[in-house]
Order: sequence, then C-alpha cells, then structure tokens
Amino acid sequence: MVTGLAGTGLAIGADAVLSGTLVDEVNALCGRVEAGQAAAVLLRLGGGTADRPYGDVTVQAVNRWERALRRLERLPAATVAVVDGPCAGPAFDALLTADYRIASAAVRLRIAPVGAGPWPGMALYRLANQVGAGRARQLALFGTELPADRAAEWGLLDEVVPDPAARSAEVLDAFAGTRGKELAIRRRLLLDAGYTSFEDALGAHLAACDRALRLAAAD
Repeated sequence: MVTGLAGTGLAIGADAVLSGTLVDEVNALCGRVEAGQAAAVLLRLGGGTADRPYGDVTVQAVNRWERALRRLERLPAATVAVVDGPCAGPAFDALLTADYRIASAAVRLRIAPVGAGPWPGMALYRLANQVGAGRARQLALFGTELPADRAAEWGLLDEVVPDPAARSAEVLDAFAGTRGKELAIRRRLLLDAGYTSFEDALGAHLAACDRALRLAAAD
C-alpha cells in the first residue's frame, strides 16, 4: 500500500493473482478512507502478465474479492486509476470500479482466460453497465484485447496521455477538495440507474436533491 500527497493508494499489477492478501489490502485501503484519512484514492494498475490470476482460488475467496471491490466502488472519496501496459485479472476488475481512469497508449485491457473462456466474474456485469452488452460481448465471450484508444472511445478510460503518473497527480490535487459523501451519493445514483425503474429511483434522487439544497443553504 502506498500513501500519496492527495490520498491513499494501492498498486495492483496485471501479474497480480487473486489472494487473501490482495483482498485484505483492498479492505484495509477502504477502512482508511472510510475513517476519513483520505479525500481521494489512487489505484496503480497494470504491467506484467499472470498466467493464472484466478487459478487456485475458491468460490468463497472470489466472493470476498467481489465484496471488497463493491466496497471500493462505494467509497466516500474519488478513486483515480493510473494504468500502464497490459491490464487483466484483478487489476482489470479494480479498474472498472474507479471514478476516473488515466492510461498510457501502451495499455491493453483484457478479461483473463480461465478454463474454457474469459473469467465470468462481476467484471462482466460492470462492463455491460458501462459500455453496453454489445461492446462488452467482444471481451466477455471471446477475450478480445482492447487497446487504449478504443477503450477511451468506449468510455472505459477517461484520458490517454504520455505520462499518466504526472497527470494523476494533477487530478488528485483537483479532487482533494471534493466532498466524499456527496460524491458517493451521486455515484450510487449512477450505479443504480442501470437496473432501477424511474419510479423506484425517483425517491432516492429527490432525497439527494433535498440534501443538496440544504447544504447549499448552509454554505
């Protein structure tokens, strides 16, 4: 785990394997942020290649991993991902939870193969929600590798720049003053929109609007 100027961070290489240690590191990061120790989170992802990133885990371990990612996805802080080189396995899983994603032109996104096809974890769910089932199909069914420019075109990456690390420092500084709770509320509304009807979503949106108006009046 690494701590930067604007927040707390975690490095997950493309050669990382799913393990209890990795799950514990993600949960520890989340605990620090939930305790108010960071206004923004930096995820350093990609680089290297793991032959079997999910090869020796149990379904129970996968469940712990997916729950840790969900916790990461709901943090009261902005999450910024910096990606360089190949990005697959747990690194790709984590990328899909980030609020803002900065990559180099060398990035290649892929769902790691396991058994008879690409890994059928919750990355498929996030992909379908973020880019639509039609585009997700190429990665989810056939393990197609997605280059950085295409990933940016699809909205999976926000910026493709020559120096992602330098750019991430600027973005983290910009996000440092963000009210984490307010960001988390808006993120949750976006995440829920993919499967919630207008009628069911209206109450949550009205509550968020009421909160925003109260905060504006208090400032």
